[in-house]
Amino acid sequence: MTLERDIWAVLPIKDLTQAKQRLSPSYPPGIRQGLAIAMAEDVLGALAGAPGLGGIMVVTDDPIAIRLAARFGCRISSRDARSGHTAAVAGAARLLTEEGRSGMLVVPGDIPLVTAEEISTLLQAHATSQGFSIVPAHDACGSNAIVCSPPDRVPLSYGNDSYFPHLATARAHGIEPLICRLPGIALDIDHPDDLARFMATPSHTKAYAYLHAHTAAEMVERAS
Repeated sequence: MTLERDIWAVLPIKDLTQAKQRLSPSYPPGIRQGLAIAMAEDVLGALAGAPGLGGIMVVTDDPIAIRLAARFGCRISSRDARSGHTAAVAGAARLLTEEGRSGMLVVPGDIPLVTAEEISTLLQAHATSQGFSIVPAHDACGSNAIVCSPPDRVPLSYGNDSYFPHLATARAHGIEPLICRLPGIALDIDHPDDLARFMATPSHTKAYAYLHAHTAAEMVERAS
């Protein structure tokens, strides 16, 4: 397989007012929404800086997400945007397949440490695959990036533990998955432990700056 030039990145973004419910013990809704926006901006920045993508599609009907995506020149699709992550990805796969696109890269909006270099590495690796490449989460539970060629090559189904089921599904379709381990993509922010791991090492990300500023402001408030 040669390096394809019409792989589209797909980033589903759900209602940001309901973002990151699992972080509710640590942060109120407003902070969680701000964090989700900052992380999505980090992901979009990495995608926009990665050569080799045919385009970026954001699947959403959230007004804030739409404005953010527009800043990066992304295509907006509302197809199945409110039907859950799996349905949003499936809708994007159908649309890209109908348009004759060569492939689809699916990433979540909560991997703020992703870089353009990691995206390029994944695309280069995918060029040697059988049409299905995957980056597992750091805990080997989630599927933090998947590349399919063509976009509907393997039906995708997301959840808390989608990584091994995705491997099994690909193999059931006669494809040996290409597994890529990339540390930035691997760290998704779902639980307080993930957030602690992320904040333990300073980074030049919007998400780190946002949380660092919030923590500093909170300390000042407590001291006053």
